Amino acid sequence: MTTTAQRGTAHSREGRDDLPIPYIERTRSYYLKLGYGNPYRWASNDQVPFTPLRRPLAEARLALLTTAAPVRPEAGDQGPRAPYNSAAKFYRVYAVPVDPPPDLRISHIGYDREHTTAEDPNTWLPLARLREAVAAGRLGSLAARVYGVPTNRSQVTTVDVDAPAALALLREDGADMALLVPNCPVCHQSMSLVARHLEANGIPTVVMGCAKDIVESAGVPRFLWSDFPLGNSCGRPDDVESQRQTLELALRLLETATASRTTVCSPLRWSDDPSWKDDFSNADLLTPEEIVRRRAAFDRDKDVARGRRG
Repeated sequence: MTTTAQRGTAHSREGRDDLPIPYIERTRSYYLKLGYGNPYRWASNDQVPFTPLRRPLAEARLALLTTAAPVRPEAGDQGPRAPYNSAAKFYRVYAVPVDPPPDLRISHIGYDREHTTAEDPNTWLPLARLREAVAAGRLGSLAARVYGVPTNRSQVTTVDVDAPAALALLREDGADMALLVPNCPVCHQSMSLVARHLEANGIPTVVMGCAKDIVESAGVPRFLWSDFPLGNSCGRPDDVESQRQTLELALRLLETATASRTTVCSPLRWSDDPSWKDDFSNADLLTPEEIVRRRAAFDRDKDVARGRRG
């Protein structure tokens, strides 16, 4: 495990196969190949707020923020292996009780469907592992609710609407710190912008994610990077030990970071074969027929989402 602060570079392992996926460049090339001009501008910030942890973890209340969505039976397939489902999207910050465990899914966002199946919710919603940490005395308590943050391409809306709404809920529930778990590329940006707002208003945060370039471009105080396919920010599926290790790295980062832009790179590997990194949104792998198919599907999804937002 290595850390870096103030725009340093951190790698847990050496070698080209261990480099992170360049999501910013991948998505730019992908949508240009599909025929969309005016490439998306990802958030980029030079200044990053930082709030030190004010009390030991064992005495503190942690809030969990997610980009997963509450299940809506009328919205179609939202289960494991479900195709991308724009009808299941949500557009406002929400809060649901942690008990009983909420049924939150990620069918509405672009996680890596080729290399993971969303069958184990512990890979994107670490409530079970957090409860273990509370029971073991590692954490003082969990906030009474889980907080959902929309996957919003509008950075202005995230900063001016969603982030303040999340802050208000965390203050209402007496949260001392926050763990933010993104899933898709835009999720990583949204959660990073929310983390910045929470820190600027006195709540220490840590982001657990897989899209290193997006989070570090946005600029966050603390970031735990796992070199896993999107949708697995909290550990490997059906691998409780990897989930526990990943959470512990995040908690330790909350305790030990002394400056903003501190990144910890998890030493865990997804696979001994790194070729899975070649596939996500890789425009170079698309045939002309596949480009046409994906463009049509994307346009349909936009129409559905537009209707949901309205």
